[in-house]
Amino acid sequence: MSEQKPPTKAPDGVTRFYTTRQMPRNDKGFVGYETIWKPLQKVAEYKTPKQP
Repeated sequence: MSEQKPPTKAPDGVTRFYTTRQMPRNDKGFVGYETIWKPLQKVAEYKTPKQP
């Protein structure tokens, strides 16, 4: 019989809005992917308006 090779690790998928990376396999042999989202907007600090 042929020997089974250990599974290769997939490279990280990088896009403009998120990054996906491969998670380790679980006890059932399932290999999932983790999605890390990049911030889509900036949060500005609130400043009170000037008095007229």
